[in-house]
Amino acid sequence: MRVSLTRAELYVASQVGCMRHIVSIFRHLEDRHGAHGDWTLHIEGAAGEVAVAKATGRYWQASVNSFKTGGDVGKLQVRARSDHNYELLVRDDDPDEPPFVLVTGKAPHFWVRGWMYGWDAKRVEWRRNHGNREPAFFVPHEYLLPMEELP
Repeated sequence: MRVSLTRAELYVASQVGCMRHIVSIFRHLEDRHGAHGDWTLHIEGAAGEVAVAKATGRYWQASVNSFKTGGDVGKLQVRARSDHNYELLVRDDDPDEPPFVLVTGKAPHFWVRGWMYGWDAKRVEWRRNHGNREPAFFVPHEYLLPMEELP
């Protein structure tokens, strides 16, 4: 499902991404999983959340510093990946219950690829160690459930 953000949607996403980055700077938060991101990482992540909200007709909370208290779009966990070939990324410490949605691309154009529950994504055959970072689960596109089946 292709989704393009409007200028206004991208503007709001960029502001939320900037706020997330500023909070992490002042709280001295470093990525627990070895990412070496900058402002772009937070902006693209927020834009991916907007894309999923738009594709599913759900409300986007535009939250900052709430990564421990709920989903990105309602109860959905959104995983924005810059390359269209990248797989759904789920980590060991991610919750099992919520649906994880894969969105690929760069703002303002995205593809919402599909979804999978956290517990279903944590299969040993999908465990990889990409980029010299800690191992995680990388779910291939062909195993993702179609967005039409998202509860």
